[in-house]
Amino acid sequence: MKAGARVLVMGLGVHGGGLGVARWLLRHGADVTVTDLASPEALADSIARLNAFAAELGKQVRYTLGEHRAEDVCSADMLVVNPAVRPDSPWLALARSCDIPIETEMTLFFRACPGPILGVTGTKGKTTTTLLLAEMIRQRYPDTVVAGNLRVSALETLDQIGPQTPVVLELSSFQLERLGEARCSPSYALVTNVGVDHLNWHGSLTAYVNAKRQIMAHQGPDGVAVLPPVQAREWGQGRPGVISYSLTDPAADATMTDDGVFRYRDVELFHRSDLRLPGDHNAANALAAAVLAYRFGIDPAAIVAALHRVTGVEHRLELVAVIDGVRYINDTTATNPAATAAALATVPGPVVLIAGGADKDLDLPALATTIAERAAKVVLLDGSATPRLQTLLRSYKPTLPVHGPFDNLSTAVQAARRLAQPGGAVLLSPGCASFGMFRNEFHRGEAFRRIVRELAAAHAGE
Repeated sequence: MKAGARVLVMGLGVHGGGLGVARWLLRHGADVTVTDLASPEALADSIARLNAFAAELGKQVRYTLGEHRAEDVCSADMLVVNPAVRPDSPWLALARSCDIPIETEMTLFFRACPGPILGVTGTKGKTTTTLLLAEMIRQRYPDTVVAGNLRVSALETLDQIGPQTPVVLELSSFQLERLGEARCSPSYALVTNVGVDHLNWHGSLTAYVNAKRQIMAHQGPDGVAVLPPVQAREWGQGRPGVISYSLTDPAADATMTDDGVFRYRDVELFHRSDLRLPGDHNAANALAAAVLAYRFGIDPAAIVAALHRVTGVEHRLELVAVIDGVRYINDTTATNPAATAAALATVPGPVVLIAGGADKDLDLPALATTIAERAAKVVLLDGSATPRLQTLLRSYKPTLPVHGPFDNLSTAVQAARRLAQPGGAVLLSPGCASFGMFRNEFHRGEAFRRIVRELAAAHAGE
């Protein structure tokens, strides 16, 4: 990229990715304009941080907020888009008609990164698996970098990365779709599972699955891909670097034996007793991470040491407090039915489930079936998916106590507290997106933690 290149950053956002892109571009001499549909008020923190950084370099950033403009697009030398910009966006079509290159943070990162990249994706479990894998790699390479879809800007880690520095990235379907267009895949790839998600963005299950496939579609001949059996068969096409894993399929390359030993072919990687994370879904995540780490050169003793260190992940079955014998668990990143099903299968005792929220064209009957089978009581949050979910719950199990919907999380938590029993749990595992009541699922989880901790402090003072 030439110094003085006019770069339009489409989507500043609040997660840090757009901010990291803009700062990296400024450091490399670009003339940066930011455009975002959000208002200046909604982006106030990101704007303040970007302006402060630009001032340190003696530069200024131009902004077009609350709208996108054709003149901004057509006058740019490069367009860098946020992953949330839909592939059928008319602004992308306009850029293509003007022969303007379209990049994302990840495409820029893949082109510039000198170190080996290990990528993790999946419908659920990708953050936990990314952190497990990173901890395993760190046992041998302490300078391992972790970034991607974790509210950590990958581009801003480039200065820490040399040719021997491993980089572990969590990659969303949005990021992978654009990486596929750029014909970029990590040399080491891992897929936790492929279910149904983000159909409102991708348009179809086929398009969503194809986006996930990009994590290994453009690997070189020495690429390694650790996949569930279905994807190994459908995507592997006989490639020698494709490895299947399953807790229950003895024909998989990596599996768990009846006595709780996790093996990859004839190598014992770890034992079930080495896991500190609960649930079969986390056991599968650990197996996948261990296999990829082993193929990267990490020995089983180091894998076991890493498993002993990872005891929990923020916003994922996170125990926030115990009040009057009731556990309050934050699983806000459960934004689809499968994730909520995994949570309900893992949390013991009678569960008061806080669920509902925004619809993203998911399988609400499946979510309602899971809740009806496994939750003792339900508290619903307001959102576009909630009325239909409420109707389905009443239809499937008329005797299930269902309260709400509530348009205030504090009120919902208070209701759940009144319903909970000692030895049980209040579980925030919505099965739906957070938009409407919250900026994102992390904002929802942070609000839950704050409310619960305030309740715990008030209870301690009684």
